[in-house]
Amino acid sequence: MNTITIAWIALPFFLGFSIYLLPKLDRYLALCMAFVSAGYALQLFVEPSLTLKLLDNFGVILTVDQLSGYFILTNALVTAAVILYCWHSGKTAFFYAQTIILHGSVNAAFVCADLISLYVALEVSGIAAFLLIAYPRTDRSIWVGLRYLFVSNVAMLFYLVGAVLVYQAHHSFSFAGLRVAPPEALALIFMGLLTKGGIFVSGLWLPLTHSESETPVSAMLSGVVVKAGVYPLVRCALMVEEVDPIVRIFGVGTALLGVFYAVFEKDTKRMLAFHTVSQLGFILAAPSVGGFYALTHGLVKSALFLIAGVLPSRNLKELQHQAIATPIWIALVIASFSISGFPLLSGFGAKVLTTKNLLPWQAIAMNIAALGTAISFAKFIFLPRGGKADVKLGFWAAIILLIGGLILANVAYYEAYTVTNIIKPLATIGIGWLAYFLVFKHSVLKLPRVLEQFEHLIGVMSLILLLLFWKGFAWLGI
Repeated sequence: MNTITIAWIALPFFLGFSIYLLPKLDRYLALCMAFVSAGYALQLFVEPSLTLKLLDNFGVILTVDQLSGYFILTNALVTAAVILYCWHSGKTAFFYAQTIILHGSVNAAFVCADLISLYVALEVSGIAAFLLIAYPRTDRSIWVGLRYLFVSNVAMLFYLVGAVLVYQAHHSFSFAGLRVAPPEALALIFMGLLTKGGIFVSGLWLPLTHSESETPVSAMLSGVVVKAGVYPLVRCALMVEEVDPIVRIFGVGTALLGVFYAVFEKDTKRMLAFHTVSQLGFILAAPSVGGFYALTHGLVKSALFLIAGVLPSRNLKELQHQAIATPIWIALVIASFSISGFPLLSGFGAKVLTTKNLLPWQAIAMNIAALGTAISFAKFIFLPRGGKADVKLGFWAAIILLIGGLILANVAYYEAYTVTNIIKPLATIGIGWLAYFLVFKHSVLKLPRVLEQFEHLIGVMSLILLLLFWKGFAWLGI
C-alpha cells in the first residue's frame, strides 16, 4: 500500500508532462488518471488508514484514510466529468496537461498531514488553476487569473510564516504541532487556509473568479479546488480539539454569508459561486462528517456549473421568459433537488448527517442557511421548459456521471430515511419555495460588490487575521 500510494501521488505529474510528448493521447491519458484516482479512493473505504513519514526530521507526513477517500473520490469524478465535457471541444494538450497536474496537486493536498508538504501542494494547485483560468488568453481571463494568483499567493505567505512558527515550537511541521503552537501561528495558518478555501469574507475573491472562468474550469474550481483549502481545516479540527470550535464558527458564518448573497443574485454563475461559499460552510460546520458532504457538494456543484454553461442566458430574469430544453431542465432540477436536500439523492443524506452532528448553538443558523438554499434553487426548478438546445455528447456523458454519482452516494447513508428525517427537509424546501414565489421571485434588490473589489481583498485578509488572533485563539486561551 505504501508503494501504491507514492506511485499514485506521482502518476498525475508524470502523465501531465507526458501529454506534451504524446498530444494525440491527451484526453485518454487524462481520463485514465481520473479513473485511477477513483479506484484508489474506493479502496480507502475498505483498507485501514495509512500514515507515511517520508522525512522524519522535518515531519513530512502523509495520511490516507476514509476522510481522504471522500475528497479524492470527489476529485476523481469531477475531473473525469470535466474531461468528458471537453472531449469534443477542441481543447489543446496544454489544457489537459494542466487539468491533470491540477488534479494531482489537489490529490496531494488531500493526503498531507503536515504543513510544509501541504504548502507545496497548494502552491502547485494555485499555479495550475491560474493557467486554466487564463487559458482563453483574453484580457478578462488573464486579469481574473492574475487576481486569483495574487490573492492566493499573499494568503500562502501568511500561511508559510505560521508554519515556521509551528516548527519553532514543535520541531516538526506536523498538524499535531498546532497543539503547542503560539496563537499567532494558528492565526496565520488559518487565515491562509480560509482564503485559499474561499471561507467567509476572506473568500470573497471566489464569486468573480468562478463565475468568469470557462464553464469546465468553473466546475473544477467549485467542485474540488477550493476543497484543497477546506480539507486541512477539517483534518485539523479532528486532530486538535481546541481548533474544532473555531472551524465550526467559520463554518456557520460562511454558510450564512454565501446564502445571503445567493438569494438576491440574478446571475446564474455568480449565484452558484456564492453557493459554493455557503456549502463550504456546511462542510466546516460538522467536521466529523465533512468528507461525505464534500463529495455530495463536489458532484452537484460541478453538474450545476456544466448545466449553467449550456443555458440560453446567464440572467435569471431572462431565463424566466425563455424555455429550456426539457432534458437539460430535468438535469437542472435533479441537481437543484440534491443541493436543496430532497430525498433519494445524496444531498438529503449529507444534510441529515450534518444536522445530526451540529452543536446546539449551530442549529438555528444552519437551518436558516438550508432555507436560503431552497429559496435560491427554486429559481432554477421553476424555470420554463420545452425549448430546444444543441449540446454535445460529452455534456451528457459528464452529467450522467455526476448525477449517477449523486444517486449511488445516496445509498451510503440509507439510515437517514426515517419519517422524521424526511419531513424536516421537505418542510424546509416547501417553505423556501413559498418564500421564493411570495418575495424573492420579483425582488429587484442588488447587493453591492464592494467587498469583492481587488483593492479590498487584502484588507479583508488582515481583518480576519486580527479576528482569528483576538476573538478566536486568544479567547480559547491556547
